[in-house]
Amino acid sequence: MYKKNRIFLMRQMQHGMQVPKLWCRLLFFLNTGIQPGLLTLGEAIMKKAIVLVSIIAVFLSASAVAKEAFATKKEAVAMVAKVVSALKTNRSKTLEEITAKDAKYVDRDLYPTVYDMTGKVLAHGANNKMVGKDLIELKDPDGKAFIKERIELAQSKSNFWQEYKFTDPETRKLLPKEAYCEKADDVVVCAGIYKR
Repeated sequence: MYKKNRIFLMRQMQHGMQVPKLWCRLLFFLNTGIQPGLLTLGEAIMKKAIVLVSIIAVFLSASAVAKEAFATKKEAVAMVAKVVSALKTNRSKTLEEITAKDAKYVDRDLYPTVYDMTGKVLAHGANNKMVGKDLIELKDPDGKAFIKERIELAQSKSNFWQEYKFTDPETRKLLPKEAYCEKADDVVVCAGIYKR
């Protein structure tokens, strides 16, 4: 491997590229496994910098994966917009697809719900047993009648965020939740994120 890297570096130098001697030594060290005690100070610093950058990259990629495991506010808004658009195109098909947990409407812990203006569930992306039920009096563990509040908000606003507590379908834990909702004609479409 060292030979390949050395040939690469030699070709770079032939084409007028200046390759620092430190990089040549570093490549030699990485490819031959020479003991750190034999490195110059500059080479030792370079090796430590590479190791540090590698460790940081691993942590950043791990945290990026963790963030992607759960839905974001931006994704909730996009989900609601997608449902509102689909309802305008084909209402009955859209309601059926949401309730059937179609992949285009269920994303990790993000799913839409659709209510009529009396609090009756028309579609539910996580629990099809809720469809057809009047949930106007449903309360969260803190006693908040969040469906009633949702319908009242929809009567005065075209879109809004609402906070309440609900069971996360992924972890089955009771968590604070924020739902983004939009009124679309005679229905309210919501999708929410869980606060972790």
